[in-house]
Amino acid sequence: MGKISLGRKLRLAKAMKQNRPVPVWVVGKTMGKVRTHPKRRYWRRSKLKV
Repeated sequence: MGKISLGRKLRLAKAMKQNRPVPVWVVGKTMGKVRTHPKRRYWRRSKLKV
């Protein structure tokens, strides 16, 4: 990834950090009502506008 600019690399890193499941403590705190993350992204289904 040497030819990718710094800004683009940072945006990809942010998207990578965002793409994680809901923490276990959130599931416990909401009594299991919140289980899935609405902004979760699967690399094959939806692409990023980077």
